[in-house]
Amino acid sequence: MAIHKRFKVLVSAYACSPMRGSEAGVGWGWLRGIAQEHNAHALVGQRFCDEIETYLCDHPTDPCARVHFHYIDHKWSRTMNRLWPPYYLWTYKQWQKEAYKLGKKLHEMIRFDLVHQLTYVGFRVPGYLWKLDIPFVWGPIGGLQNTPWRLLPAMSLRGAIHYGGRNLINSYQRRFLGLPRRAFEKANGGIIAATNGVKRDIARYYGKDSRVICEIGVPEHGPDKHAVRRPNEPLRIAWSGKHLPGKALPLLLMALAKLSARIEWRLDILGDGPYRKKWMRSAIKLGIQNRCTWHGKLSRDVALSIMANAHIFIITSLHDLTSTVLLEALSLGVPVICPDLFGLSDVITQDCGIRTRATKSQEIREDITRALQEIWAKEPYRRRLAKGARERSLQFTWQKKMAAISTLYNNIVNNLSVRQLVKKGPCNER
Repeated sequence: MAIHKRFKVLVSAYACSPMRGSEAGVGWGWLRGIAQEHNAHALVGQRFCDEIETYLCDHPTDPCARVHFHYIDHKWSRTMNRLWPPYYLWTYKQWQKEAYKLGKKLHEMIRFDLVHQLTYVGFRVPGYLWKLDIPFVWGPIGGLQNTPWRLLPAMSLRGAIHYGGRNLINSYQRRFLGLPRRAFEKANGGIIAATNGVKRDIARYYGKDSRVICEIGVPEHGPDKHAVRRPNEPLRIAWSGKHLPGKALPLLLMALAKLSARIEWRLDILGDGPYRKKWMRSAIKLGIQNRCTWHGKLSRDVALSIMANAHIFIITSLHDLTSTVLLEALSLGVPVICPDLFGLSDVITQDCGIRTRATKSQEIREDITRALQEIWAKEPYRRRLAKGARERSLQFTWQKKMAAISTLYNNIVNNLSVRQLVKKGPCNER
């Protein structure tokens, strides 16, 4: 086993919270792992201060209790963000400038071994800490890939316009934005791609190699068991996510409506959002409303309990990097059906789930229907997938991720030391 040095690390984790998912959950999970092996100072958005400090008060032995948190105010308006969505990027860049000022002062006092740009994970906003005279690690990085154009109609008109516009802006920015290009140049050797697709895009647009480490980690495992479907018991299906166009729940609803009448099933829908009422009307129109339970927003424990009792978990998202609920489902021994897209493609194998074709929305619907018919008819096959789901989740533990990170830290710091020695040349004896 390799012995890794304990480094002094400055981490930029604007979004970071033990009480949230998405970006904030990514920030917390990675920072927690870094703190187990290294001495970390974290630059975090002020809006997350209360959640972090409250949690650490109740969990004084958590690895993050050893982190030195530095909270920086984010001048942000919810009203302005509604009126002009790109507003948050502009204010985030202002936050990053303040983070660089503070990071520079801290570095003068502490002399960090390296700096790690963590969250947000988007490639557009690498911040300015790469300007410091120490090795720069950037990632996990996402946001480079576009949503397939042929899938946009599945998102409703509003969703198609939004993600179509995003595709156009994305295509321009990954070619012409200067700040990411300079950050990639400084991070050479310390670049982390969230998915294999992102790795390919980094090589294509920036000419840099990167290491793939999934942005999310599997939660701690409980008892090694999974739900079993008994004879004549309905097939319990779970879906979870924000009720937004990109999550594309109607693809599942339409697929379920095509199932044979002899197949008994129940669908648990977790989450909430502006499209909930519209989707409920779709379920009524399709004649499947009486088999659907709309749970709304739940606590994490309750949501996980519902997921653990499911026989199959379905993801219909058409734009996510990698979904947190994906690994949660696998860790609970629940097989997953999902589109063959983005980070989902990296995680789901034939041993733990089923990937649908994803060129057209019709293909996704047809493949979900076909997969559910097979799952219904072959319970031994579903149980093999459930066992495989549990085993597959073990490949995404935080321990494995942080071992990879420590190796990366060692390599980038050692490589810098070698380059410095070469640059200085041999010492002249006097």
